Amino acid sequence: MYTRFGAPVVLIGISFITAVVMFGFLYDTIATDTYEVELFQLSEETIRAAKTVEDPVRTELERERAAQEVQPSYQYIEEIANNQAALVESLFGYVFEAQQTNEQTGEEEPEPSDYGAALGELRETIRLLEQNENGLQLTDDMLLSLLVLEEDMLWHVEWEVQNRVLAALQEPLREAGVTQARNSAEQEIRENDQIPASAIPAVVAITRSSIIRNEVVNEELTEVQIEQARASVEPTRILQGQVLIQKGQLIDREVFRQLELAGMTEQRSNFRPAVALSFFVLIAAGLLLLVLQSSKVEGVKKVIRLTIVFAVIALSLLMMKLLEVISGNFDVVIDFIYPTAFAGILVRLLVDERTAVFVTILLSACAGMLLQSGYAGIFQMDAALYVLFGGLTGIYLIRSGQRSIRILPISLAVGGIHLLYVAFYLLVNQSQYTPEEIGFYAAAAIAAGLLSGTLATGLLPLFETAFGILSTMKLIELSNPNHPLVKRILTETPGTYHHSVMVANLSDAACEAIGANGLLARVGCYYHDIGKTVNPQYFIENQTHGNAHDRLKPEQSRDIILAHGKDGAAILRKHKMPKELIDIAEQHHGTTLLKSFYYKAKEQHENVPEQEYRYEGPKPQSRENAIIMIADSLEAAVRSKDAASPEKIRELVDSITEDKLKDGQFDDCDITLKELKKAKSVMCETLNGIFHSRIAYPDDKK
Repeated sequence: MYTRFGAPVVLIGISFITAVVMFGFLYDTIATDTYEVELFQLSEETIRAAKTVEDPVRTELERERAAQEVQPSYQYIEEIANNQAALVESLFGYVFEAQQTNEQTGEEEPEPSDYGAALGELRETIRLLEQNENGLQLTDDMLLSLLVLEEDMLWHVEWEVQNRVLAALQEPLREAGVTQARNSAEQEIRENDQIPASAIPAVVAITRSSIIRNEVVNEELTEVQIEQARASVEPTRILQGQVLIQKGQLIDREVFRQLELAGMTEQRSNFRPAVALSFFVLIAAGLLLLVLQSSKVEGVKKVIRLTIVFAVIALSLLMMKLLEVISGNFDVVIDFIYPTAFAGILVRLLVDERTAVFVTILLSACAGMLLQSGYAGIFQMDAALYVLFGGLTGIYLIRSGQRSIRILPISLAVGGIHLLYVAFYLLVNQSQYTPEEIGFYAAAAIAAGLLSGTLATGLLPLFETAFGILSTMKLIELSNPNHPLVKRILTETPGTYHHSVMVANLSDAACEAIGANGLLARVGCYYHDIGKTVNPQYFIENQTHGNAHDRLKPEQSRDIILAHGKDGAAILRKHKMPKELIDIAEQHHGTTLLKSFYYKAKEQHENVPEQEYRYEGPKPQSRENAIIMIADSLEAAVRSKDAASPEKIRELVDSITEDKLKDGQFDDCDITLKELKKAKSVMCETLNGIFHSRIAYPDDKK
């Protein structure tokens, strides 16, 4: 739904659903049932419509029915057949060119193993063809089976494919018939003994991908026909004198709706509470949308956050409703057992503090309407303040930047606030309470605090799993040095581990300075280079007996170095690590150029494509990933310097950041130049603290 309609529409939709749910929970509390005609009751007399009115619901249903009966209008596009044949010709042309390139190497009768360069060139050439929406995917074995064909056989195979494609597309072909057409063409190819068996898989793949629909829906014409069909439907009316319900008949929802539409119910004054409640829930949903819109997160994350808030609000309202339903069975006020801080703690851990505060205020207002404990009136201030104070206490005890969250002390603190408020409540009421009642209220206050922490802690993993949220508690768990993957880095690549810790310190400080998630950056750095454990001896920080790359060709070194990001992401996926950490492993080099081996390769071959020596990316998608990219390059650069004075560190930080910026590595994230400037300043301070000058102690041997 997000990709189809866009984040703003989805956010508005979820906000509206939130308002509807709130309205549903609160309506019974504020509405007064004064209908003379009640739903699902037997009518005491026959009722006829007093006037003629249009029935918009029935009219719309008829128009929708007419619109659904309109068959789509299709349009046949003749050019598609020639276009697909041309694509086939281009593809085989690329294969022929690759063969010619291979023949220029001097091999009279090349073996399949001698086609490596030609295969690589062909793979790069057809990359755009494989990116279209027709599903063309050719493996290296498939391409090699074409490359080894004789020239005459290659052109014959091309002719066979073009004939099959043109034959399949000479008649109109809709989406539903594409699969059958592809299967028929594939069967003909497999039964054709003039095509080498080794080339069959490649020929089948090319043929199937080239057969596409050539008759598509004419959206504009179909839409015009739908509108004409809708416009042709006459409005449905309830006619004056029409019998709406016979005496003794059950008043169902449809009859009741018609009675309201015809003005046959005397409930005009009873619409006021519903209208008033509508204003309340719309204000609440609108403010919630504004709170989330002002946060610095991407569109999809905003949708996830609003969905989380909706779920928490609905669950909280459900608990309030249950208390309201059973409260009449008790002689004491059982509302004090409601877990006031549950929603605030959960939203604080999963979303942010500002949203948690708003949700707490909103739920306190709802509690004032739902938790009335049998009192008359629309709003009960006692319940509202109880929920407000308890909820805010739970939120503000979880401080920003806190690296450990102890739920039990927070729950006890909330329970303490509850006790103070209960004491206030009992004293203000100036009623006589028995020791048993006072004990019950005190126990309920403590239990509500403990229940808040218990529910929040218990539901947190469920929300994390359902919405893919990486919470502070999960990050703290992943930062444990005893985590198996961290221990793997430490034992297999101790140099990489030290490098990761240094990068984590730099990234954490810089992210905190610009308001990004420093803890996420720190934990991500611990795992970002885990791909180096695949070939640890080829990374400088793990080398103790010379540079292993001195014995390798630039291409071999390039493949090893460029692979560590993807290898790391694969390892993290295998161990089901959070997506944010996988993104850091994939994006911390972006699409930067592996300069050392690129220039080394250029010394051997003048025309070396620069793209072959760039990381696959993607580029950093978040501010945290951008900071980690800078810190990763910076730590390695500073470590390679013999002397790291403040001036040299400053020059190095500026140079590396400027290089990344000019290379377009920050184009896909929302980091600003102001934030980069602040991050650079913090990194300089951190590095100066690490590489500060030390006193030269005298040698005892002298």
